[in-house]
Amino acid sequence: MKLLLGILFTVTLGLSSMDLTAQSPFPQSDLKTLDGGTVNMGDFFSDGKITVISFWASWCSPCKRELDAIDEYYGEWQEDYDVQLIAVTIDNARSLAKVPGIIETKGWEYTILTDANQDLMRALNFQTIPQTFLVDQSGNIVYTHNGYNSGDEYELEEKIIQLAEK
Repeated sequence: MKLLLGILFTVTLGLSSMDLTAQSPFPQSDLKTLDGGTVNMGDFFSDGKITVISFWASWCSPCKRELDAIDEYYGEWQEDYDVQLIAVTIDNARSLAKVPGIIETKGWEYTILTDANQDLMRALNFQTIPQTFLVDQSGNIVYTHNGYNSGDEYELEEKIIQLAEK
């Protein structure tokens, strides 16, 4: 029993102090812009910026709270760490009509893309939103987080700082 507890403690400690290391390349999926254009996610990683990708939906209150919280710091992150944010909505064709109004009301100045068929969501193998990915300057996923609690943006900023220092 003590051995099992020791192993569990070691694994838990290892997970909680995990360093930022490349996990896998972010999928090179095509997504739609809100005006109907098509962009490839790989295009965002070619300029060597740290990239935050947040999956959200118009009906998801925690998603909007997370994007509002990030919005408070986004200008500083851009200036200090050369960060870009891509907010990917998973709204279907019916609810997608609400998205431009939400963006305008909130004043978000992020790149907003749509994954209405949830192809990228499936490729990344997650089911719940908000889901946030931190992608390094080479296009590799180095951190991921789901859900939102007030203050999560501080943890995200710590990870961004670690990446910027590399």
